[in-house]
Amino acid sequence: MATPLPAGLTAGTYDIDPSHTAASFSVRHAGIAKVRGSIAVTSGTITVGEDLESSSVTAELDAASVSTGDAGRDGHLKSADFWHADEKPTWTFSSTSIKADGDDYVILGDLTINGITKGVELETEFTGTAKDPFGNDRAGFEANLEVNRKDFGLTWNATLETGGFLVGDKVKITLDVSAIAKA
Repeated sequence: MATPLPAGLTAGTYDIDPSHTAASFSVRHAGIAKVRGSIAVTSGTITVGEDLESSSVTAELDAASVSTGDAGRDGHLKSADFWHADEKPTWTFSSTSIKADGDDYVILGDLTINGITKGVELETEFTGTAKDPFGNDRAGFEANLEVNRKDFGLTWNATLETGGFLVGDKVKITLDVSAIAKA
């Protein structure tokens, strides 16, 4: 049986609006605090079918756009120690299925970071639709996931004098997406 679309969302193709979409992350630092940062979502498409099963999502992110508020750390993250932004500048996501989870949704798909692709699940909330002042029909979504950075070949670390490591393995990622319906 087909799963209906969320109330207010109509079938069609929506382009992700990079200027109103954000991808942020956090990772434990020195075991005591979190470092937070962002990476630009440069493009993407949300294809809304007549039901969830015929819907899909793709997105591209720019690895070189990382911003944590510290230029030195940003440079280190772009380096070969982490995600080789010069050689592997694009991160991608491509959904494989979408399913309802109560009032929310789970988008399953393939995430590629550092040239390595792994299956992930995005816990997703449809946040509604609106017509902007320019006549565009917009749809909004929030998604969260957690990945192990080592799954993507991001293994650099430093041992702390007190034990443990400088960089945690778990990375929490949050996406706030605004997409514009194609005419």
